[in-house]
Parts: sequence; C-alpha cells; structure tokens
Amino acid sequence: MIVSVKEILNNAKQNGYAVGAFNTVNLETTRAIVEAAKEMRSPVIVQMTEKTMEYGGGRGMFHLVKNDAEFYSPEIPIGIHLDHGKSFEIIQRAVAIGFTSVMYDGSRKKYEDNLEITKKVVDFCHDKGVDVQAELGSVPYLGEIEMEDVDWGKYMTDPGQAEAFVKNTGVDALAVAIGNAHDFFKEKMAPDFDRLEMINKNVNIPLVLHGASDWENGRVTEAIQRGIACFNVDTATRLAFINNLINSVRNQGNVSFDVRKLLGEAREAVKDTVKRKMKFFGSDGKA
Repeated sequence: MIVSVKEILNNAKQNGYAVGAFNTVNLETTRAIVEAAKEMRSPVIVQMTEKTMEYGGGRGMFHLVKNDAEFYSPEIPIGIHLDHGKSFEIIQRAVAIGFTSVMYDGSRKKYEDNLEITKKVVDFCHDKGVDVQAELGSVPYLGEIEMEDVDWGKYMTDPGQAEAFVKNTGVDALAVAIGNAHDFFKEKMAPDFDRLEMINKNVNIPLVLHGASDWENGRVTEAIQRGIACFNVDTATRLAFINNLINSVRNQGNVSFDVRKLLGEAREAVKDTVKRKMKFFGSDGKA
C-alpha cells in the first residue's frame, strides 16, 4: 500500500531501525524492490531521479511504481519519492504527477540560497500535502572533484547550521554529510559519527544518509544509533543488475533471445541485494 514517506521515516526513527530508499530505473528494479519488501515484510521507499523520469517518462515511471506497489504488495507500507530534485520547477512537475514526497537538493548552493529555495519548496509542497527532504552539507560525486583533494571539513554538515536550517525551512527530513560519498567516490576513512550525533540532538526530524550502497554491518548499526533513519541505495542495486546481465550473456552456450529471461534473472539479483540491505537496516519484519 502507498503511504507517506514521512510516516515511514518517523516510524523508523521512533523504533530504532532504518529503512532503505532504493532507486528504481525500470520495471525490473521496481519489481525487485517491491518483491523484496513483501518477502521481508519491510517498509520501503522506492525513489527515482530526474534522469529516470526523463528516461522512462515521469508519469509512466510514477504509475509503474504505484501500480506495482498497490497490486502486488497491498499490505506493505511503500513510499514513492523524488530523489535529488535540483530545481523548483522539477519539484512542481513531480507534485503535478502525483509524488507525495520530494527531495530538493540545494546542497551545491550557498547556505543562504539553499535555505531560501528550500523554504519556497516546503511552502509549496506542504500546502499540497507533500513531504520534503532537503540536504545540508555536500556528498561528493565521482568526477565532481579529485578524490585526493577533498577537504571533508568543508563538505560535512555543520550541526549548528542544521538546527537553524530545519527551524527556518520546516523540512520533514534532512540528508546529512558525515564523510559519505556517491557512486564510487572514495569516502572519508572514518565517518564523523560524533558530528552525526550532534546533528541528531539539534534537530527533531529523521536524518537520511545518501551514498550508502556500501554501508553494512557495524557502520550501519552505529549510524542508526546516532540518528540515521534512512539509507539511500542505488549503486549496489545497479551493480547487481548489470553484473548479472553480463554474466548471463557470457555464460550461455546458446545465446538466449528471451529478453524476459535475461532481465528476470537480473531482477532476482537486485532483489537479493535489497533483501540483504533490509536485514542490515533492521527494517525486516517491521511492516
């Protein structure tokens, strides 16, 4: 069943576990995420970026997720979310399509500009019953900056700014930077968990960690204890899909022309990855 992302995140925060926000790009990854949530009885967030909306069509992708969730897993809490909306215009477009949760990412802007536009987004969205996630601090991408040149002190979220930012914008969730990184960018050797704990004490909303595909075991547990209620996962599922597809084609004596078989096997690889993540996050059995 489709429920608000805010409800999913607040339940996780209050009960000491985290949920996964898994990016989808097509039918196969959508089905993998929804089936994993059903089998694990886990609440889940299915999200997509602007590029995915351009690739599959915003309305088409939104209704693909919505219909799959409502038809195949009516008993599982599933939220649909726009990930990394970079402009007020894309936020407006997502809300018009039907998204009830969006992320406005102004993390690359000056603090004052990020605050101003985020407040504008929140006012617009809350008037329409839409939840808003924002980002403060910066989570680097591969190719954006040389890995050896990162001054992590400039990238990570300032706890004092976080308190003022949340108070002045009214956002429902905050993505934070504590040394985490997107894609294959090399993360800070040791996440700044003390900084995370200070942020959590300063704000009373769920905190989100982006670039969390490789976060497992003890790091996940400590992050949850220090305030993280949601981990974003994209790279791990994409790798599972692509690697399985490549191996399936390479290992077949007779090349299969049944696309459904090839993509179905890749879907199962993604599902296994999502299920493993749900166990690490502690969301299994919480639906």
